[in-house]
Amino acid sequence: MAGTHPADPIADAFESHRDRLRAVAYRMLGSHADAEDVVQEAWLRLSRQDTDTIDNLGGWLTTVVGRISLDVLRSGRTRPDVPLDARLPEFTVTLDAAPAPDDLVALGDSVGLALLTVLDSLRPDERLAFVLHDVFAVPHGEIGAILDKSADATKMLTSRARRKVRAARQPASGGRQQREVVRAFLTAAARDGRFEQLLEILHPEVKFTVHTANGAIVTLGATEVATRARVAGSAARGHAATVNGRPGVISWNEDGTPRSLLAFTVTEGLITEITAVVDPAELALMDLPDPV
Repeated sequence: MAGTHPADPIADAFESHRDRLRAVAYRMLGSHADAEDVVQEAWLRLSRQDTDTIDNLGGWLTTVVGRISLDVLRSGRTRPDVPLDARLPEFTVTLDAAPAPDDLVALGDSVGLALLTVLDSLRPDERLAFVLHDVFAVPHGEIGAILDKSADATKMLTSRARRKVRAARQPASGGRQQREVVRAFLTAAARDGRFEQLLEILHPEVKFTVHTANGAIVTLGATEVATRARVAGSAARGHAATVNGRPGVISWNEDGTPRSLLAFTVTEGLITEITAVVDPAELALMDLPDPV
């Protein structure tokens, strides 16, 4: 850590909590860069604090990171020019021919695009309560201190957030129907972009995010997405995969390097979100299955 001495016991203690603090901030903000900024700010605050007054360093740091993250969410400083679904999420990808263990799928869903997108729809206080309590097992009393609420009020806030998350994630089950919708989309997109067929399976407010070498391109609305669907049509010959617990497609180049990765969110028979990664540099950094 810049500015700290390797023999500094306070710095060593902070480093022992760094991974947890980074994870808390990332799940709050959905951005690795923002999470690193929050953790660094927590270190600066600790360095100015009389540590003799801190009984539980881990709890103190979690509280500080929670408060900073909450301030960031409320102030809208989480890169407002780049929406959450324009940031490249973490992906857990397995080929459908080799289903992932339940715990692997759950892990991918808990840290990837699916949950982060759901959390982004929560109010800042709901998001804080859910992340700290349900993900990191922080007691409601400690969360309430951050929010200036009683433990009972915080418990109600967590319950409300949990219901919203469950309702939003419920459509992720029922894989066969979802894959049929995805297959219909890819088929229509590959066949010269059959516009009317595409509109039938796209939600009116669908979001299509393509991560290219020049950055993320976000298209909103069924008409616009159907017009650009040919970008995804080339993946029709790819291999079906599970991406963060959702239907997806991966394709490879002739030399075995990954060419594209697509992930779909299907709700009530309509595609609500599509994320495509076609940037070779980003694909090369991912832990993706070998060609089949």
